[in-house]
Amino acid sequence: MKTSINYPDIFCQRLKAARLSKGLSQKSLGILAGIDEFVASTRINRYEKGVHQANIEIAQQLATALDVPLAYFYMVDDQLAELTLSWGKLSDLDKTELLAQAKAKSSLWLG
Repeated sequence: MKTSINYPDIFCQRLKAARLSKGLSQKSLGILAGIDEFVASTRINRYEKGVHQANIEIAQQLATALDVPLAYFYMVDDQLAELTLSWGKLSDLDKTELLAQAKAKSSLWLG
């Protein structure tokens, strides 16, 4: 039986994890993302709890404030999400080498 993926829950979990890893309060993150300081804490709390869903523009502002790729918030696979976070910190040469390795390994499976 195939289980459905709850993407809003994934967003909530990744947002909170990224915020905590940066050591930010909900209010601080909201302010960094350009949300009015008087509602910043409440808005971030509601995004993390899934009470409200951030639209793509707000999600991008949050990603920028947290220095994470936007895609990180939506990745189902935890290892891929972690790799995505690491990717941005690699040099261009390291990215090229890693991509070549991944392609070579995946071609072994594709035949």
